[in-house]
Amino acid sequence: MRYCLLLLICFCSCQDTKSEKNNVVSKQTAISKKTKKIIPEEIKETTFLLTDDNVMEFFLEYDKKHKENKVRITTDFGEIDIKLFEATKFHRSNFIYLTKKKYFNNTQFYRVINNYIIQGGNSDDQQTLKKRKKIGRYLLPNDHKKGFKHDRGMVSMPSSAVANPYKMASPFEFFIVQQHGGAHNLDGDYAVFGKVVKGMEVVDKIAAVPTDKGDWPQTNIYIKKIEIIE
Repeated sequence: MRYCLLLLICFCSCQDTKSEKNNVVSKQTAISKKTKKIIPEEIKETTFLLTDDNVMEFFLEYDKKHKENKVRITTDFGEIDIKLFEATKFHRSNFIYLTKKKYFNNTQFYRVINNYIIQGGNSDDQQTLKKRKKIGRYLLPNDHKKGFKHDRGMVSMPSSAVANPYKMASPFEFFIVQQHGGAHNLDGDYAVFGKVVKGMEVVDKIAAVPTDKGDWPQTNIYIKKIEIIE
């Protein structure tokens, strides 16, 4: 009887141990399955590229979830606060997207014309080109029919340097109108999508720096960072 009881205890113990192992395997399997679901999303996030084919749909959806509309540009000369217009949703969303991607950090104001404009978002550094490649290659529509003019302090988007009869906008760059009285010769050709609400004295300081014949500042003017503040 004692022998039978001992066998029964051993059998139950083995069953319990087997059950525990099955539970561990089950948890590992569940984690493995969960991981398999997560990894493709991570890969999708890191390899996703914007193109002319998907950019409009992407920013229409992005606009619904990302309503930030105020950014701060930190430069060697001080800070410039910019409010982005809700009406120009593609350009606003694009600027917020690139800001969150930290694209603008360590780019430059590379084109400066005193009493006209300062233009930034590019650089002669290879790191800027690498960042662009990771984001994608695309253009934005020239959304100039919202009633905004190129008044002093307005922020606009230049057109692409490629053959571009429709003045499609180059999404990685922007310019700020510094000219007193505005630069209304640009109206209709470029998309105004924001305005400086603080820091025009910084814009004036940048506009006054000496430049070479190609309007490139003789001393590089870095955009240390652009951050969302509202």
